[in-house]
Amino acid sequence: MMGAMLRRVIPLLALSSVLLGAAVGAAACSEKQAGEIVRFSRSDRPAAPAISGDLLGGGSYDLAGKQGKVVVINFWGSWCAPCRAEADDLEAVHKDRPEVEFLGINIRDERDKAIAFASERSSYPSIFDPPGRLALKFEDVPPNTIPATIIVDKQGKIAIVIRKAILKDDLALMVAEVTGETRA
Repeated sequence: MMGAMLRRVIPLLALSSVLLGAAVGAAACSEKQAGEIVRFSRSDRPAAPAISGDLLGGGSYDLAGKQGKVVVINFWGSWCAPCRAEADDLEAVHKDRPEVEFLGINIRDERDKAIAFASERSSYPSIFDPPGRLALKFEDVPPNTIPATIIVDKQGKIAIVIRKAILKDDLALMVAEVTGETRA
């Protein structure tokens, strides 16, 4: 009797588990696809971590030397379709705002593919960080999607985190918002 009941209950439990998992997975997928923009009030901004590394085109980069400038940091990969889609928009804002520092951070990529991608799409420097160690330094606001863009204010604090592909007009407004601030 007990064996017959278990044979009926176990498949129902398994089906329930699959349906629940699918529902949770669909919700997580739609949230991730929708992206997220996080703005910090000036008094609540976390400090940007120490970011430095070797550039794709040679040389090195150190964020510490950019104090007093707004810095736009974009995490990207040559394999990432949304990264390809937003590349022209980032480049356009970079060219329109020469007073703003732009930095790419290439992750989970091969050097040759990353160099080919960057040479065709951006004139600003990119750090080559295949294991994603620099992303891990953003503990308070992890750029946990690719692409992700972080705008650092003139005081070296994180003002805006964008966890989705960004369009030119939206990025231009956010950059203007942060560059237009005066020192508190």
